[in-house]
Amino acid sequence: MRSGSLFSRLLTVFLAVILVCVGVLFTLSYFNLRDNHIENRMNALKTQARDMAYLASRMPNDSINRAFGKTSTTEQYMYWKALRVYEEYNAYIIVVDRSGAQRTYYNEATLMDESLSSLPTQEEISDYMTQAMQGREVVEQTESASGPLFTVLVPWLQEGILSNQKTVMGFVLIQTAAQTVHASYRGLVWQVALAAIGIFAISALIIFFLTRQMTRPLTAMVQAAGDMARGNFEARAPEEGSREIRELSQAFNQMAAQLDTLEQSRRDFVANVSHELRSPITSIQGFAQGMLDGTISKEENERYLQVVVDETHRLSKLIANLLNLSRMESDETSLACSDFDVNELSRRVLISRMTQLDEKQLDVEANFEEDACFVHADSDQIQQVIINLLDNAIKFTPAGGMITLATQKDGDHISLRIRDTGVGILPEDQLHIFDRFYKADKAHTVGKGTGLGLAICRRIMEKHGQQIRLLSGEGGAEFEITLAPGKAPEGGLRDLRTGEN
Repeated sequence: MRSGSLFSRLLTVFLAVILVCVGVLFTLSYFNLRDNHIENRMNALKTQARDMAYLASRMPNDSINRAFGKTSTTEQYMYWKALRVYEEYNAYIIVVDRSGAQRTYYNEATLMDESLSSLPTQEEISDYMTQAMQGREVVEQTESASGPLFTVLVPWLQEGILSNQKTVMGFVLIQTAAQTVHASYRGLVWQVALAAIGIFAISALIIFFLTRQMTRPLTAMVQAAGDMARGNFEARAPEEGSREIRELSQAFNQMAAQLDTLEQSRRDFVANVSHELRSPITSIQGFAQGMLDGTISKEENERYLQVVVDETHRLSKLIANLLNLSRMESDETSLACSDFDVNELSRRVLISRMTQLDEKQLDVEANFEEDACFVHADSDQIQQVIINLLDNAIKFTPAGGMITLATQKDGDHISLRIRDTGVGILPEDQLHIFDRFYKADKAHTVGKGTGLGLAICRRIMEKHGQQIRLLSGEGGAEFEITLAPGKAPEGGLRDLRTGEN
C-alpha cells in the first residue's frame, strides 16, 4: 500500500468511521446491559423481600412455639430462605417490627463476609421505618462504612383481627454490597468487547476488499493518465467497478481514443506539411542551382524560371490554405452571415472559371430552381466552397466531359449539388477525401493539389452548422452542400455584384 494513495486514505477513513460506530455501539450496549442487569437483580431482591414480608406476616400464628422456646416452621423456612439469598445474591435480610425489634437472618458465613459487615444503624432503621409506614417500597443505592450498598425495602403488612384492613407491622430490609452487583455483570464487558472486536474485524475485512475493488479501476485510470502524459496515447483504463466508475472509465477511454486520433492526425499533418513544402522547395532549389552552375543553359533559363514561378505560386497557395484552415479550426474567423441568392452566387463562380472550362472543352449544365434560392450564410465562405468543388470537378473531368450544378429546395434547407463525369472516387478513398492532405488522385490521376480543399470545405460547412457530403453514384463524383433558407430582400431582387435592384 503506497503512502498517501487513494486506497490507503479511503481505507483509513472507512476504518475510522467503523471504529467510532463500533465504539459507540459497544458503549451503549454495555451501559444498557449493565442497567438491565442491575434492574433485574434489584427486582429479584424485591421479590425475595416480598416473600420474606409475607412469611413475617405469618409469624404471630407460631406464638405458641415461641413461648416454649421452639423455632417455628415459618421461622425455620425464613432462615433457609435467607441462606439461599445470601448464597445467590450475597445479601443479608433484616426483619423489623413496629416496635423497632429486629430479626437479622444471617449465619456465620454472612458475619464473616467483610462486604456485609456494616449493618444499618438505629438512625437508619428509624428512617426506613418512616418510609415503610407510608407503604412505600424502596430500591436505592446507599453509602456505608464498608462502601456502597444496594438496599431493597418492602413494608410488612398484616390483616387486622376484627377487620380486613391491612396494617403496616414493620418492614423487610435486604442489603447487598454494590461491588457484588458490579462483579456479577463484569463478565458482560468481555462478552460485549469480544463481540465488538469481531464486528470490527469482519467489517474491516469487508471494507478492505470493497475499497480495493472500488479504487483499483481508479488506480489503473491514474496509471493510464500518466502513460498518456508521457506520450503513450494507446493506454486505456479497465471498464469495471460500479456503474459510475464504468461510465467514468468509458468516458476516459473515449477521450484517450480521441487524443490518440488527434495525435496521429498531428503527426500525419506534420509529415504531410513537410512533404508538401519540401517538394516545391526542392524543385525551386534544383532549378535555381542548375541555372547558377550552368547545368541549365541560358537559352532554357526562361522556361525553367517559369517552372520556379509556378512552384512559388503552388507554395504560396499551400501556405495560404494552411493558414486559412488553421484560422477556421481555431475559431479565429467569425461568420458574416447575410441573406443572398445561391443561384446567382453559383453563376458568378461559373463565369470566373469560363477560361478553364473552355480550355478543356467542358460542357456545363445549370439546373437551378426557377425561383431565387435565398440562403442565410457567409457568402464569401460559401463562394470558396463552390470554387473548391468546381475546381476539383474541372481538374478531374477529362476533355469533352460535363459538369452539372443544381439547386433544390427541400423543406427546412436548400441544397446545392455539383456533379462531374470524371474518373470518380475509389471506394477506399471515399472515407478519407475530407481529411487534410489526402489526395484521391495520388494513385490513378496526375494532379498537383494540396489536399486541403475539401478539408477547408468541410470546416466551413461545420461552422455554418450544415453538411457537405459525397453522394454515391455511377461514374464521376457528386458533392452536395446544405444551407439554411434565408429571406428575400424587400423591394425585389438585388444583384450581388452591384447591389442594385
